[in-house]
Amino acid sequence: MQERPWLKTYREFGIPPEVGPEAHTTVTAMLEAAMVRHADRPAFRFAGQTLRYADVDRLSRDFAAWLQSQGVRAGDRVAVMLPNVLAFPVAMLGILRAGAVQVNVNPLYTPRELEHQLLDAGVETLVVFNGSTATLGQVLGRTGLRRVITVGFGLASAASPGDPPVHASVVGEGTIALGDALARGASLPFTPVPLGRDDLIFLQYTGGTTGVSKGAALTHGNLLANRAQFALFMPDAMREGEEVVVTAIPLYHIFALMVNFITYASIGAENWLVPNPRDMDAFVGVLQQARPTVITGVNTLYAGLVQHPGLRNVDWSRLRLSVGGGAAIVPTVSSRWQQVTGRFIREGYGLSETSPVASFNPAAVAGFTGTTGLPMPSTDIRLLDDAGCDVAEGEAGEVCIRGPQVMRGYWGRPEADVSAFTGDGYFRTGDVGVFDARGFLKIVDRKKDMIVVSGFNVYPNEVEAVASACPGVSECACVGVPDEKSGEAVCLVVVRLPAASLTEAQVVAHCRSGLAGYKLPKVVRFVDALPKSTVGKVLRRELRVA
Repeated sequence: MQERPWLKTYREFGIPPEVGPEAHTTVTAMLEAAMVRHADRPAFRFAGQTLRYADVDRLSRDFAAWLQSQGVRAGDRVAVMLPNVLAFPVAMLGILRAGAVQVNVNPLYTPRELEHQLLDAGVETLVVFNGSTATLGQVLGRTGLRRVITVGFGLASAASPGDPPVHASVVGEGTIALGDALARGASLPFTPVPLGRDDLIFLQYTGGTTGVSKGAALTHGNLLANRAQFALFMPDAMREGEEVVVTAIPLYHIFALMVNFITYASIGAENWLVPNPRDMDAFVGVLQQARPTVITGVNTLYAGLVQHPGLRNVDWSRLRLSVGGGAAIVPTVSSRWQQVTGRFIREGYGLSETSPVASFNPAAVAGFTGTTGLPMPSTDIRLLDDAGCDVAEGEAGEVCIRGPQVMRGYWGRPEADVSAFTGDGYFRTGDVGVFDARGFLKIVDRKKDMIVVSGFNVYPNEVEAVASACPGVSECACVGVPDEKSGEAVCLVVVRLPAASLTEAQVVAHCRSGLAGYKLPKVVRFVDALPKSTVGKVLRRELRVA
């Protein structure tokens, strides 16, 4: 077999092609060791409150003891439905120390989505934000829940300022406030649970935009491997006991869970939690206080920040790493971000099924590449055509991934696994990508998002990248619409910058300088805001039916 193109680039950059043996057999053991090493360091900050690593160690031990006293055993699924508040790390580490499997749940789910996930995962215990209890109350009787632990903005038994109340439909036997559970657990015995690399750590639900949401079954070994892979690529941003991370992406999302939490807690980083990044004034205020060394986000988050006047008042002198994921980073957004902070946005690519990072732009890359970087160490990526054959060099194909970070399979869905993997074990992502000569991967688009205009393929990411650079454009999204002549036509949905008097003709004229004729928007619609998921991904499917 011809050598993969990225391996030569590895040698140029001094990157080992494989991850080495792990010092720990579980994520739990790795984080327990970090909590001891960095006991006196601040671990998590939120709304004027701080937990040291010693606090997280003690409180998570108490929660694990309480869970065990309630009959939670190794392998049981415990759901966590929380925003980025201090209870999240305490609950997660308590669940892991009890040997259970965490099921991450979006606190903004509808009753239908919540019911499906709880039933599919076989959840009997749920840690839920008070503000989500009204939703829970609508489905509680149709689930298998036996225990509900409610959470406000603080950890004490008494309510914190601004706490939403627990909905009356959830109050009763089987429901307890987290503060009370912690207080009871402090006087209970805790029995450490022996687990290994092949044991499950998370069920990460995905695929809700394309069909029934499925749980990606991730193991301790998957997450340990991905953490080690990231460390080999970014050693300069992994300084033990020195990093300061701002976490605005929800921790129930695998990106923030692996990078911001697990990876950086393993080296004793200080982590500032942001529960609502849409409140840009408060978000910028956190950045001013934190003076971060590391920040992660999606394109829409960075695009919003660069428009905020307070961003220039943040001290960026310590910033070493800005990570972009979840969706393509638009070049103009990275450029504007670099003008303010001095750092470009370092893009990566991954999925819930890959724990998540499959490719990344390593530390040796000195500028924005417009790609998602190189495959991670110990990772092989093939680009396959519709017949399952490798495409020719420089051509686009479906991204298929094999590596130690790839999930075990979908929870309880062996039929889905058959179609999700190739016969030789590569995970089919459904994304279309192309490699350059040095092995840098560019994601062209989702297969389902591709627009076919008179037989020619148009990839929305390309159109969006060109249109975003048009003066007066704040952000945009590209979708296909039916067209009698060409089958489909390109529709561009645009959000103007404040006070911009941008016209359809101006947008099309700008695009004409960078796009072939069949790629030009035939329809331009102006809107006040784009529909987005809770992690900031633009929901193109909603634009198609609008």
